[in-house]
Amino acid sequence: MNAQIDPVDVGSRIKTLRTEKSLTQKDLAALLHVSDKAVSKWERGVSHN
Repeated sequence: MNAQIDPVDVGSRIKTLRTEKSLTQKDLAALLHVSDKAVSKWERGVSHN
């Protein structure tokens, strides 16, 4: 059985965890050494690569 990962579900989880830690997208981006635009795309399920 091949389980599919839903990018929207992953994005929602990222956003939930980020906000629980009181982090902005910019804060999380800095911690991960990516752009805040990347975090935004992840949270919207636009890019999951």
